[in-house]
Amino acid sequence: MVSRHRPAALARCLTALRQLDHPDFEVVVVACPAGADVAARFPCKVIPFDVANISQARNLGLAAAAAPLVAFIDDDAVPEPTWLSRLLAPFQHPAVMSSGGYVRGRDGLRFQWRARWCNRCGESFDLALPPLPRGDTAHLLPAPPDGAIRTEGTNCAFRADALAAIGGFDPGYAFYLDETDVNLRLAAVPGALTAIVPAAQVHHGFAESRQRRADKVPRTLHDIGASSAHFWAKHTPDADRAGARKRLWQAQFNRLIRHMVTGALEPREVAPLMRTLAAGLNAAPPPAPPPGTAATATATSGNPAPFMPYPAVAGRGLVLTGRPAQEKALRARAASAAAQGQIVTLIILSRSRRRLQQRFLPEGFWMLSGGIWGRSAQTRRSRAFTFAQRIAVEVLNLRQNRPIS
Repeated sequence: MVSRHRPAALARCLTALRQLDHPDFEVVVVACPAGADVAARFPCKVIPFDVANISQARNLGLAAAAAPLVAFIDDDAVPEPTWLSRLLAPFQHPAVMSSGGYVRGRDGLRFQWRARWCNRCGESFDLALPPLPRGDTAHLLPAPPDGAIRTEGTNCAFRADALAAIGGFDPGYAFYLDETDVNLRLAAVPGALTAIVPAAQVHHGFAESRQRRADKVPRTLHDIGASSAHFWAKHTPDADRAGARKRLWQAQFNRLIRHMVTGALEPREVAPLMRTLAAGLNAAPPPAPPPGTAATATATSGNPAPFMPYPAVAGRGLVLTGRPAQEKALRARAASAAAQGQIVTLIILSRSRRRLQQRFLPEGFWMLSGGIWGRSAQTRRSRAFTFAQRIAVEVLNLRQNRPIS
């Protein structure tokens, strides 16, 4: 995991990782000084690194990892307790080189990303997948012609030796398209398959960073432009590059206009942000680092530190339910139960149509809140639920991803 200037988010993620049901894993954190201080409070490998280059950071983490399979999650995400076990299960098939799961958004219910594929211009598209046959848990997919199956950086896993064989992550991608580049290079391995695992799920919050504000408005588009130009030089046929550049420019402009329409961005801010995109597109290509440096190191570094088990709880599931007037007392009870190793879901429902939302709190428990008649990802229309009926519906949905009793 890579973390930079987001210590509170990192602490929450590391707390959630302690609830995974996988029997044997380690956690490697590559972080700035503040993040390294947080990670040192948890039983994980900590690598201090404070450079704004996610690919270099990931390569340092790969060099320290001792396991044959490596999974990635962002510091502003939290996994469901079943995430890692489900994400890694497809590697029992020897042709599977990478694996990706589904990502839920800020409300913890709707999906940000499901299955996608990418072309050689770095553009991603939704991938329509049929329902899995009974008993199957993953789609095992070959690469499409002139493209690759996408894995999202906040929810993906790879064979460590496969990443080492292709040279790890390319440090030319400080931010943006770093995973897409890896996907395309792995797609070139003869017979390689990518597993898409719908039930391997994480919740991703898009926390504030150097690249964006807390409301997801970009601070700069420079790295998007620079990474795109680097990607096109590596992967895109010459005849397609002008079109790719035009489409990227229009997509980023449309993105800024959407923020302007909502009032999150001032009209006068659009042109300066577009100039940062132009500066990135026209930046000099990144120099290739010498072989064997930290920028290119992966599992080929030879002697990673010994495997360091992360003591996950994998405890019994507990559901607490109540009304808003009971929330304070129930939160204290939930925190106490979580501290004792239980995986707690607190459901607080009001007599309203307020949309449901779900989040993992720093105290170590899940909280689902909203109105008895509110909409959710599973209940798109308001229905005449009683309190008990709505609790039963939501518990049935939650049971698909975490222990519930």
